[in-house]
Amino acid sequence: MASLCHVAEARLRPSVVDNPFFSRAHPADASNPRTIPAAVNVRESAITMLASRGALDAAQVKAADHFRTLWETLGGKGASSIDPGRIVVDAGKMPEGISQRQIDAGQELRRCRALLGARGYALVSLVCGQGMALHEIAASKRERLTAADMLRWCLDDLAALWGIATRRR
Repeated sequence: MASLCHVAEARLRPSVVDNPFFSRAHPADASNPRTIPAAVNVRESAITMLASRGALDAAQVKAADHFRTLWETLGGKGASSIDPGRIVVDAGKMPEGISQRQIDAGQELRRCRALLGARGYALVSLVCGQGMALHEIAASKRERLTAADMLRWCLDDLAALWGIATRRR
């Protein structure tokens, strides 16, 4: 029953997305298109919602996706510590150490925090990392508009940091 309610809440909007089956080994043509039409659930995240309304450009969306990838690589909260004295019982699995990929993600997120400052990093973490909507963060309409503006500025800074900024006119 819950899944039916969830489907009813979804808002699908036609969009053009990157083709996951696009092959760079072959030229782009009708049989190998770079982009394809798809239905996108705009309620998936605040980033998707803002992008569908035209409030975010392509570079800002890519920056948000890249931040989310780093956030998820690190486990969403940071690397957990390992207790070497912990006794593993009942065929329990010993936790693995921190991977180099997690270390790299943590260092990149540290660069993001240094660039954005504590408030900007907190906002981007809540929206892009944890998937919170702006109405969950800010109570009044004025606060939501200010948070949306600040999010756009932060995503512009991150896009410039990662070299994915689009040219402004």
